[in-house]
This record gives sequence, C-alpha cells and structure tokens, in this order.
Amino acid sequence: MNRAILFVDDEQIILMSLKSQLKKHFGNEYRYETAQNTEEAWSIIEELAEEGINILIIISDWLMPNQRGDEFLREVHKTYPDIKKIIISGHIDEHSLNQLKGEVNLHSFLNKPWSESDLIKKVEDAITKIA
Repeated sequence: MNRAILFVDDEQIILMSLKSQLKKHFGNEYRYETAQNTEEAWSIIEELAEEGINILIIISDWLMPNQRGDEFLREVHKTYPDIKKIIISGHIDEHSLNQLKGEVNLHSFLNKPWSESDLIKKVEDAITKIA
C-alpha cells in the first residue's frame, strides 16, 4: 500500500470520524494517517516520503491552534503541489476560501458537520483527478 490520505485536525474525534468513514468505504486501498497539529502532519509527510508512500490527499481543518489549515496547505503546496487538498471547517469566509483556491489549487471545501456521502464524493472526485 503505497498511497495515503492524511487528516489534520486538532480534535481527535473529528480525525477518528473522517478516518473511519473513508476506511469503511475504501477499505485497505489506502493508508490513513492522522495528525492533531501541523507539526505532527509535517513529521508524517516526511516519514511517508522517506518510505516512498505517495500522499494523494490532505484533508485539513481550517481553524487550529498554532497554525491555521490554510497556512499549512500553502506550505505543503510549495513542496508537494500534486497533493490534492481539501479544507474542512465550521466557519470560513468566502473571500479566504476563494483566495486559498487560487493559491494552492484547493480541490474542495467540506463543511463541519459534513455528511459521509459528501466526504466520500469529494475524496473520490479528488482521486479521479490524480490519475
């Protein structure tokens, strides 16, 4: 299994929910990694790169302590422009979202709380655009 999906959110319950919903749908087709902050996410990204594992998608929360998700995705995009990026948030302004879309080729936005079908549809759509 050399393809991964990375979830970044400061709330453990959100991470577990995202991971379980995608794992239920895709099974063991992908490796699922979770990080509770951007520092942890960078460690995982570097570790997976060393192992030759390709991160297909990063699903990141917008509002997190220390570093916001949009700032994190901008940094990721500089080094890994091909990773599909999905931002998730319960509160976001349209201007910031549109700005992020233009800067990091943001794949999509997921509202909190999300529906499982919406999450799966957005991930499937991102995966088809990778091929």
